[in-house]
Amino acid sequence: MRKFRPVLVAAATALTALALGSGTASAATGDVTVFETEFQPLTRYENPEGCHKLPLGAHVLTNTTDKPVKIYGDPFCMTPSLTVQPGYGSHVAPGSGSFSA
Repeated sequence: MRKFRPVLVAAATALTALALGSGTASAATGDVTVFETEFQPLTRYENPEGCHKLPLGAHVLTNTTDKPVKIYGDPFCMTPSLTVQPGYGSHVAPGSGSFSA
């Protein structure tokens, strides 16, 4: 057992370092803005984090955050996505989409 102790200590130290060193993803800083129609106010998501269902009449999404935003065709952020880089926007399909930041 004494021969394996240094190996076990090294393995435990490495696993602890990996667990503590891998930080969690932080929220994007900035806004994601969604345009629906000329008769409705803009929908604004400040410092978005995680999955957000788009408004029913969503037409255009703009990304003014510091990170890419992904647009999905389903309300649960599960299907293949389109990436919108910071400072850009995209048309979105009305009805059932979502985005994640």
